[in-house]
Amino acid sequence: MIIFIQNPDYNLWDLIVDGPNLPTSRNENNEQIPKLRSSYNDEDRRRVQMNAKAKHIIICAINSSELNRVSSCVSAKEMWDRLEVTYESTNQVKEAKISMLVQDYEMFTMNENEDIKSMFTRFTNIINAL
Repeated sequence: MIIFIQNPDYNLWDLIVDGPNLPTSRNENNEQIPKLRSSYNDEDRRRVQMNAKAKHIIICAINSSELNRVSSCVSAKEMWDRLEVTYESTNQVKEAKISMLVQDYEMFTMNENEDIKSMFTRFTNIINAL
């Protein structure tokens, strides 16, 4: 997906990695708040447009269940981070399951009072799961 994002504009990938730096201003308490759209200058509009373009590309590349995960995100970086966390944990679960199945395969022995047919079925289930 990284190449899919980089293809139209490599700067989109930088925006996702580094964050969108959406336009903000300071209120009377010196806190940063989102800038009003009516007060955007040309640079602010360019940054907002780049973020929208990156979000659009991500949305085009994902399926509907993934869209539900990221639809509430404000920035493309936030969308990417959420997808990254989702798939990192999924890969970790898969790796753990594979590791357990490999251990079952390596330690496979016939149990007491087990016939050949049930042992073969158990062995086949481990192999198929792997």
